[in-house]
Amino acid sequence: MTKLNQIIAIEKSVKNKAAKSLGDAGRELNKAPLLSGISRNYQPKDEEGEQLPPESTKVKRRVEDQLSEVADSMTRLFDVVATKDRSNALATADVTVDGEVLLEDVPVTYLLFLEKQLAELQTFVKGLPVLDEGESWFFNESANCFATEPVKTVRTKKVPRNHVKAEATEEHPAQVEVYYEDIPVGYWTTIKFSGSAPAKRVATLTARLEKLQHAVKFAREEANGAEVVDQQVGAKVFDYLLGD
Repeated sequence: MTKLNQIIAIEKSVKNKAAKSLGDAGRELNKAPLLSGISRNYQPKDEEGEQLPPESTKVKRRVEDQLSEVADSMTRLFDVVATKDRSNALATADVTVDGEVLLEDVPVTYLLFLEKQLAELQTFVKGLPVLDEGESWFFNESANCFATEPVKTVRTKKVPRNHVKAEATEEHPAQVEVYYEDIPVGYWTTIKFSGSAPAKRVATLTARLEKLQHAVKFAREEANGAEVVDQQVGAKVFDYLLGD
């Protein structure tokens, strides 16, 4: 059985790892180019048209992937601190959300810790990149990210044309003016990709966090006391926060 002094010994390193994971995820998701992708294929208008290679950029970062990485590291942190606090504290209470007990017999010291962590998570979630509402998005299974419908655009090429301003006479040559006309020569088919999250998904996460924060504060006020052993509560918290 794990001893309290062992939990205390690893607590700082687990906290540092979780904080680094949360900070790294936030910085990665603020890099817009990593969340964006595109696929463009060119088709000339006819067989003699210019051939152009396709262009593509893959999505390198996805909101859900970063959420999972943060959840993994913070789950371990939640469990370590819960075990330490339960071993030291007598004051406990249930955390109840919508009439259902999410966490049972939580120590006051851990409730204080949970409040702080949820506040940091709330800041992180509020900063999550959201899909551009000006586009219509659907989830592309093959690309494992969101994508738009293909959009076809025309590629044109400037072709010189002659405009005879004055016909030639016996005394003067013809007056010719050269102008350029845009002639369609091919078509681009463009699909936009994004690793951002739908606005509804971020709003749901924010609402769940706020509801859980209220429940934790209420539990802290109501806590009385209980003696507990090793705890594994992190998975329950993130199953709720990140659940479908």
